[in-house]
Amino acid sequence: MADGPIHDDAVADTLRKLAVVFAEFEQRLESTPLIRKLTRGRFEIADYHAFLINLRQQVKDGALWMSRAASNVGEAHLELRSTLMRHAVTEHRDFRLLEADFVASGGTLETIRGAPKNVGSEAISAWMFHEASRPDPFGLLGAMFVIEGLGSIKARPWGLKVQERLALPDEAVRFLLYHGENDVEHMQEFEAMLRMVLPDPAVAERIVTCARVTARLYALQIEEIMA
Repeated sequence: MADGPIHDDAVADTLRKLAVVFAEFEQRLESTPLIRKLTRGRFEIADYHAFLINLRQQVKDGALWMSRAASNVGEAHLELRSTLMRHAVTEHRDFRLLEADFVASGGTLETIRGAPKNVGSEAISAWMFHEASRPDPFGLLGAMFVIEGLGSIKARPWGLKVQERLALPDEAVRFLLYHGENDVEHMQEFEAMLRMVLPDPAVAERIVTCARVTARLYALQIEEIMA
């Protein structure tokens, strides 16, 4: 669709609504036991290991649901399909970086690879694959806004706090520090993806709804992390 005032207004309105969702998400995260321990200086190595174990599950699934979503984007939106495929390729090995951080901080590959998903991780995984399986699953742009927004805003500060608190070497916090920079670039692409599918009131509503549900389930997976 060609750009114009209606197009610009639809994108701006959707971004405003997503910003509200994200602000509520941040507040919810800050109230979880794990993040409270991190921000209050009571974070221990067992907390970090529990965090990495559960984050690995979501990160590993991320490239898979992006690939599925791309495969369900119709011919009318081939540019969006290509963008999602590039994201999937970029991120499909990121869980290996998490594994390396886990080992560098004293854990074992057997432990992190053998751990089950917690109930929050199961819920967000099921939700994402459900959404990715829909025809033209444009709502997942809302999920990307939440997850990559979290990475761009929180990952690096969290990584630095973890490193300082636990006196870890750089190679034990690479995932968080890397995503603190990499996800900023991804967020810069987000508005362009919105422009590929808007203006369409139903699509805009689905994007915001998907962001809201994803935020709640992401917070649930953090709430369920117990060291």
